[in-house]
Amino acid sequence: MPIMEISVVPLGTKTPSVSRYVADALKVLKREKNIKYQLTAMGTIIEADSLDELLDVAKKMHEATFAGGAQRVVTTIKIDERRDKKLSIEGKIKSVKGKISGI
Repeated sequence: MPIMEISVVPLGTKTPSVSRYVADALKVLKREKNIKYQLTAMGTIIEADSLDELLDVAKKMHEATFAGGAQRVVTTIKIDERRDKKLSIEGKIKSVKGKISGI
């Protein structure tokens, strides 16, 4: 199961605040089925069954920001996909926390 971190940054807006545009992008995720996501202060982590699903939702989020009125949008994505075992957002966090507790 691939995991993607996405950050959608609108440019050319009338205000330095971008939370309205981020909310527009997150509304896309609320409408998607079979998508898990976690909003963070610097981006959003998304989990889906396939890479195609992740790339499709990234495009929709990018376009939603334009639809919200941004004149320019910079979208950055990182993809983590393993084929030797199943990945999940929770599993990755649990793995790190388990190692911290052993320190």
